[in-house]
Amino acid sequence: MAQRTVGRTIRGIRAPMIHRGDDIVKIVVESVLRAAEQEGFRLNDQDIIAVTESVVARSQVNYICVDDIAEEVSRKLGDRVGVVHPILSRNRFARILKGIARNRKEVLLLLSYPSDEVGNPIMDLAELEKSDINPHKDTLTEEEYRQRFGQFHHPFTGVDYVAFYKSIIAQEGAQPTIVFANDVTVIRDLVPAVLVANIHSNEQVKRKIAAAGETSASPLPVLDLSDLCNEPHPTRGYNPTYGLYGSNMADEAETLKLFPRPCNDRGDRYVELVQQGIQAATGKHVEALIYGDGCFKDPVAGIWELADKVVAPDYTDGLVGTPNELKMKFLLDSKHKAHRGPEAERAIKEEILQKERDLKGKMTSEGTTPRRLSDLVGSLCDLVSGSGDQGTPIVLIQGYFENYAS
Repeated sequence: MAQRTVGRTIRGIRAPMIHRGDDIVKIVVESVLRAAEQEGFRLNDQDIIAVTESVVARSQVNYICVDDIAEEVSRKLGDRVGVVHPILSRNRFARILKGIARNRKEVLLLLSYPSDEVGNPIMDLAELEKSDINPHKDTLTEEEYRQRFGQFHHPFTGVDYVAFYKSIIAQEGAQPTIVFANDVTVIRDLVPAVLVANIHSNEQVKRKIAAAGETSASPLPVLDLSDLCNEPHPTRGYNPTYGLYGSNMADEAETLKLFPRPCNDRGDRYVELVQQGIQAATGKHVEALIYGDGCFKDPVAGIWELADKVVAPDYTDGLVGTPNELKMKFLLDSKHKAHRGPEAERAIKEEILQKERDLKGKMTSEGTTPRRLSDLVGSLCDLVSGSGDQGTPIVLIQGYFENYAS
C-alpha cells in the first residue's frame, strides 16, 4: 500500500449566522456534514470538531450588562474597592471596570509594571532600566509614575491605559486612585475590600493578600473576577466556574458576553452532543472541543494571546492528556544516522510502532511539545478560525492522531 502523502488537514467550516437561542449542536453537526458533502471528503474516527466559545455563549444567551456587575460589586464588596493587576484591554477589562466603578465612592487600581500579566507595556522598559526603581519592591504613585515615564502610549493600540482607566472610574462618579506595585500585599493598607483581576495567577494573588493579613483583627474581603456573575440568575447570564473571566465586549452599549457554560439547560454537555450527532449521522466516533483564545506569544509585541482562563473550556475524553510522540529528527541524527531512503523509512516506522505508551522523560521525545492536547488543539483552532470576518466558527481537524507509521 502506498504511503499517504498528506498528514493532518485543518479546515475552517463556514456556518450560518448564529443568533441568541439557536441550537448550536444542530448547527455544528449540519455545517460539518454539509461541508463534507460539498467538498468531497469523508469523516473518520478520531477527527476533531471544534467550535469557538463566542458562538456557544451567544446561543446560550450568556450576556450581562454593566449594571449587573455594579450590583454584584455592591452586594459582595461595598463602595470602596481595590482592583489588583487587571490586564490592559479595551474590549476585555474596560467594560468590567465600568461596572466595578458604578455606584462606588472610590476605586483604587493597583497596576503591575513594567507590563500587565499578558505583556502589555505600561512604561518604557529602557527608561525603567536606567532608573533606580526596583520593580520587585518599589511602589509608585500616579504622580511619581508620570514624573518618571510621562505620557506612555501602548505601541500597538496607541492608548494611554493609565489615563483611559482613570477616566472610566471618574466618569462613573467614583474617586480614582492609581498605584503601581508588583507586591500585591500593599493593597491591604489602602482599601477595605479587594477584587483580584489578574487572569492566570489569581488564586496565588488571593493567597498572598490573605496571608499578609492573618494577624489583622478585621478580615479583608478578597474576591476575584470568578466570584462575580457566577450564580444562576433568572434575567441575565452567568458562569459558575469563571464568572467574569473570559468575558468580552458584545456591543457598543453596555453589554458583555460571558464565557460559555459547558452544558445546556438540561445539563447535557455540548461536546458530547456534537459527538453523538456525528456518530448517528456517519457512524464515526469524533472528538469535540470548545475553544477560546489560543495560547501563544507574539514575537514582536511580546504579548501573550491567552486572555481567557483556559484555551478550551470543555472537550471530550479523547482530548485528555498530552502528546506521546517521538522526535523523528533526533532519531535520524543519532540512532539511525547511517540509514538512507527506504531503509530509514522502515527504521523510523518501526520505532514509532514500538514506542512506549509513556515517553515522558525519554531522550527520544525531548523537544516535542509537552502541552495538553486540549491546549494544542484549541490554539490551532484559534489560529485557523481567526477573530475577524472569516466566518468559520467551526474547525475540523483530520489526521491529528496519525503519525508517520499510520
